[in-house]
Amino acid sequence: MQVNTLILGAGAAGLMCAAHSGPGTMVIDHAKAPGEKIRISGGGRCNFTNLHTDPSAFLGRNPHFHKSALARYTQWDFIALVERHGIAWHEKTLGQLFCDDSAKQIIRMLLDEAAGADLWLQSSLVALTHDGTRFTATIDRQGQRHDVTARNLVVATGGKSIPKMGATGLAHDIARQFGHKVTETRPALVPFTFSDGPFRPLSGTACPVRATANGISFEEAALFTHRGLSGPAILQISSYWREGDEIALNLDPDGTMLDSLRTGRARHGRRNMTTALAQHLPARLVDHLAPVLGVSGNLADQSDARLAQIVGTLSDWRLKPTATEGYRTAEVTLGGVETDGLSSKTMISHTVPGLYFIGEAVDVTGWLGGYNFQWAWSSGWAAGTAIAAA
Repeated sequence: MQVNTLILGAGAAGLMCAAHSGPGTMVIDHAKAPGEKIRISGGGRCNFTNLHTDPSAFLGRNPHFHKSALARYTQWDFIALVERHGIAWHEKTLGQLFCDDSAKQIIRMLLDEAAGADLWLQSSLVALTHDGTRFTATIDRQGQRHDVTARNLVVATGGKSIPKMGATGLAHDIARQFGHKVTETRPALVPFTFSDGPFRPLSGTACPVRATANGISFEEAALFTHRGLSGPAILQISSYWREGDEIALNLDPDGTMLDSLRTGRARHGRRNMTTALAQHLPARLVDHLAPVLGVSGNLADQSDARLAQIVGTLSDWRLKPTATEGYRTAEVTLGGVETDGLSSKTMISHTVPGLYFIGEAVDVTGWLGGYNFQWAWSSGWAAGTAIAAA
C-alpha cells in the first residue's frame, strides 16, 4: 500500500497534522480510539490552550526553536477553529481555556478536520526502513500485517508520560534509528514524593503558595497528599527540579500575613496564636507546623520581632523531595528529540528527507495550563502545511 504521508500517533499533534497534510494521508495508533490523552485532559473538558501562550512558557535545550511554530499558528488560531465548530468554552484561571461540555468535542472537531485521512486504530509499527526516497513501515493492524510505503513520515507518538495509556519511547527510538540525538528525558508536571510520608496527616489539604525550584517560582495552589506534594504550583516547579534539590514554599504569597497578625494583636490580643494563623492557613497545616514554629501563647504575647520570625519561616519553608511520582502520573515528558536536527519552521529532519517530529516527542515542554496542547496544535500545523505545500 502506498500513501503520501504516514503519521504515527492519533493524538493531538498527529490529528492536527492530518488535518493539514493534504490527500494521501494515513494515521495509525495503537489505541482503540483516537485522542485518548485529549479525552482525559482537564477533568474531561480538555484545557485546549492558554490565552497567555508565549515562548517564555516553554522549556527546551534550544529556547528559540518553538518560537516559529507558535507565532505562525497561535492560540487565537485554535480558538477560532474551536468556535467555527460551535464548541462553547470558558476561561478558568490564568488564561486556561476549557470546553463547557466535553473534551470529546475537541476530538470530534479534529477528526472532522482530518476527515480525508485514513485512520487505522489498534495498529502498531513493527518495522521501519528508509531507502533514501521513501519509508516502508510494517504495520500490525489487529493481527494482520501490512507494508505501507510513504514519501513522508510524521512521528507524533508523544513521550513516556502515562504509560498505562500506552505511552512509550517509540519516537525517541525512531529518532535514534535515523541518526537524531535525543536529549535527557524526565517526567514533568508531576507530583513530588517524600520517603518518610511527612504529609500523610495533611492528605487532601490545599492552600495558595508561591513554590520555587532552582530560582523559578509559580504562585498557585499546593496540595498535600499521602505521598507528598501535588497541586498546580508543585507540578509547575517539578519541570525545573532535579533529584537532591530543595524546594521552597511561601505560605504567605500575597505578603499580608504579618500586618494582619499585628492588627489582630491590637484588636484580639487574647486569641490563641494557632487560631490566628488558622485565619490564613488551613487549620490542619497550622497544627502540623506549630511544633516546628515553636508557636505558643496568645497574640498579645508575641513581639513584632517574634511575629516577623514566624511569618518569615512560613514564607520560606524549605523541603527536599525524595523523588517524583514518575511517568505514571506525569502530564508530559521533559526533553525529547533534539531540536538542532529539525527545522523550526516545518519540523522536518535536516538529514532524512520526509521525516518529521512533532508534539511531545520533541524537546519542547510547556507549562501546565494548556501550553502543551498549543505546542501540539502549532507543531502539527507547521508540519502538515509544509507537507501539503511540498
